[in-house]
Amino acid sequence: MTVKEISPEQQLELNDAFKVRFEVFVQEQNVSEEEEVDEYEETALHFVAYEDSRPVGAGRLRFADGYGKVERICVLASHRHTGAGRLIMEAVEQKAKTEGFHSMKLNAQISASGFYKKLGYHVTSGEFMDAGIPHLEMKKTLSAES
Repeated sequence: MTVKEISPEQQLELNDAFKVRFEVFVQEQNVSEEEEVDEYEETALHFVAYEDSRPVGAGRLRFADGYGKVERICVLASHRHTGAGRLIMEAVEQKAKTEGFHSMKLNAQISASGFYKKLGYHVTSGEFMDAGIPHLEMKKTLSAES
């Protein structure tokens, strides 16, 4: 499995990210298409996990308020628990460090908070709703070695 960083100009690969996100968020989790795609798509950095040439996971990274902001992390149901999510997160965090950021934050679905805790994130908020799904804000400071 490989993870590729995708710029907004790489339309074919960007479509792979949207395809995975649509399947996970819209079809599986019933998030509206209007909420799933937002105004940050053209300025965010996107990441796609591929098994051979098939897109199986996606995520994006923005930089805001001194943080690397992790968003839209998802893996197809058929590829969960394969390490795809961890690979995406490692690529996102490495890119943030390359860009000079050492603090990360994300809004995790409560059902995924255990995954992020294993990666070193800690809860920094109470529960809140986003797209009809309970979430928690989580943050992590990247170490020099990671």
